[in-house]
Amino acid sequence: MSSAIKSLHQQLVKREITCQALVEKHLKTLKENTHHTVNLLLEKQALDKAKKVDQKINSGQSIGLLEGIPFGVKDVFMLIDTFTTASSDLLKQYNAPYTATAIQKLLDAGAIPIVKENCDSFGHGSSSENTVFGAVKNAKDTSLVAGGSSGGSAVNVAKDYTVFSIGGDTGGSIRQPSGYNKIYGMKPSYGRVSRYGLMAYASSTDCVGPLTTSIEDLCIVLNAISGKDTKDQTSYSSDSIEFEDLSSQKIKKVGYYKDFIDNTAISDQVKKDFLQTLDKIKRLPDVELIAIEDFFPTDVLVATYYTIAMAETASNLSRLDGTNYGDRVSKDSLKETYSVTRSEKFSQETKRRIVGGNQILSQGFSDEVYTKALRLRDQLIAKFNQDFKDIEVIVSPLTPTSPPKIGKSLKDPLQMYLSDAYTVGFSLGKLPCVTIPQGTVTGVQITAPRKADAKALAFANVLKEVL
Repeated sequence: MSSAIKSLHQQLVKREITCQALVEKHLKTLKENTHHTVNLLLEKQALDKAKKVDQKINSGQSIGLLEGIPFGVKDVFMLIDTFTTASSDLLKQYNAPYTATAIQKLLDAGAIPIVKENCDSFGHGSSSENTVFGAVKNAKDTSLVAGGSSGGSAVNVAKDYTVFSIGGDTGGSIRQPSGYNKIYGMKPSYGRVSRYGLMAYASSTDCVGPLTTSIEDLCIVLNAISGKDTKDQTSYSSDSIEFEDLSSQKIKKVGYYKDFIDNTAISDQVKKDFLQTLDKIKRLPDVELIAIEDFFPTDVLVATYYTIAMAETASNLSRLDGTNYGDRVSKDSLKETYSVTRSEKFSQETKRRIVGGNQILSQGFSDEVYTKALRLRDQLIAKFNQDFKDIEVIVSPLTPTSPPKIGKSLKDPLQMYLSDAYTVGFSLGKLPCVTIPQGTVTGVQITAPRKADAKALAFANVLKEVL
């Protein structure tokens, strides 16, 4: 698809539409939608900003490419003077005191946030069912999950309720719902986009990225939110990626992991689709397809990721006890207040991850489990570094199976964790990944070396034309 952002920009500049009418149209569809994507509509703020854009256009001033474009914000990002709930009962009335860096950069570019979007509570889930605002329904089939944790963001883009959305990806939370809802999504290299103002889940893999209806829009939004931030010491400066320049990047060596398709977890349909995708890649001129042997088993990848992620989320969420942040359940003693507040206000999945994380970090388990996971992560990164000496990008299925029915994941948490088998390894490696909505029933992902985000986008742009 062509750029929705550029198309709307031209319509605004030529006065074919007003910014106020554009924002009102999207607010109307968000109000009427029944997919449970909305945690909070930002109606007054959005319309006030839209009027200012129209005044600017009518006075003959030029506007930026993103100016006046309505977008959605996953409800784990701080946006000053709005409720930032993380789709949790604990923070349902938490008023954000500041704005996340990535969101502020979009505000500075003139983009207009119109909705805080439903998601798995604190990012804990792969289906957007672990939320106090109701399970998000898939954009294509409302009986299916939307994917998670950025499910509300993906559905809003897929249904054209927002032009683009900003999500968070820790182990696949942008990529997987993008595939489930047939749109484009990107997890940039770790550190390309500041995490400041994103509620931390697992700090060592949390990434901020865009969900859009085209690769060109991925580039536009990614350029706007990227850059070094003094408030996030893991962030770094990066060059802009121009969509027009992607065709000049000739990707000649494409790899895939045999372990991903020689796996009992993969469904017959996904395997068949992916093998057909590989056949089409083989037929691309000047492209060599290389099978990579001896990768880490998917169950090891999932176990390593969740060991680290649960440990980090237990640490990050220890501050949420009802004292300084969120709703408090008062009891006779301070200890009991802490205990009851966290017991009643956290979701079952969040409690499962906190308990698991505390167990992992406890005496007797830390060396045996947590330290082993860190060593495995180092080995995984070394493996990626070695593999990328022979190839330029990796193509892989996005998920082992099709999207499940709503309610199924809640009954089987282990199966939910295993649905991340093809995404978590690249998160541990801090690598950039792009989801395209073709290639299997849930799409495919293209992965490049760290800080080579343009390579992933370039091959995604090639692949979308041949699948």
